[in-house]
Amino acid sequence: MPFVTVFGGKTFEVEEGKKLVLALEENGIEIYHQCGGKAKCTTCRVEVLAGEYKDISKVEKTAFALKNIDENLYDDCLRLSCQIRVISDITVRPILTSENTKGNRGPRPAE
Repeated sequence: MPFVTVFGGKTFEVEEGKKLVLALEENGIEIYHQCGGKAKCTTCRVEVLAGEYKDISKVEKTAFALKNIDENLYDDCLRLSCQIRVISDITVRPILTSENTKGNRGPRPAE
């Protein structure tokens, strides 16, 4: 099974194919999310620091464009955790967490 490492935090093993947003949440990382995993709000974004997850999907590009977020801001490594399925080891830095936003999370993203 692949490992997820959170920059400055912990490393944990997750089931292959699990959505990154759920893997983070289920392992105590308070990733912020609002739209239920539909790639609409962009609040679950992460910086991918290591792993083969650099290619951004069209859905993510559209979401970033609608929110005026420069996906190149983090050296082409900005991704939506609701759109990543963990298939190999990955190291990420969550951009927004419940702690640094002081907001309430939205509905739990679907599997």
